[in-house]
Amino acid sequence: MFSDVGPLELATLAVLAILLFGPDRLPEFIQNTAALIRKFREFSDNAKQEIRSELGPEFADFEFEDLHPKTFVRKHVLDGDGEGGSGGLVPGLGLGLDEIRNSLDPTQELTEAVDALRSAGDPPPERAAAPTRVNLTKESGTEATTRATIDHFDVT
Repeated sequence: MFSDVGPLELATLAVLAILLFGPDRLPEFIQNTAALIRKFREFSDNAKQEIRSELGPEFADFEFEDLHPKTFVRKHVLDGDGEGGSGGLVPGLGLGLDEIRNSLDPTQELTEAVDALRSAGDPPPERAAAPTRVNLTKESGTEATTRATIDHFDVT
């Protein structure tokens, strides 16, 4: 459950707990927390047993962990071995987890498409010209001559 918590994190949590609760109230807090965890586990186990009894005897081997998506894929698509092997989605095909992952990964196709576009888009070396600059600023004298003047408004 806490496989990614290292000894430094545990020591930090212990020091923080001592500072927050004090050495005299810390044992009482630990006992209350342990009792709360026991109650949660008991409640969870009772709920699981009740669901299993309601489902009936045909679901006696039902495990709630099988509902996790990774476990479901490993059990039903890869036949439970986790590496593919001879099982798989299609009998005889033998798609493993790596083959399925690689078939869904568009990186190789995108790389090939980008390389093809780059090779088609590059002009041959003899036709390559230096880029030219385009002036995008307004010239001051051209605006007055190109616009028509409006002398009056016709309102009827």
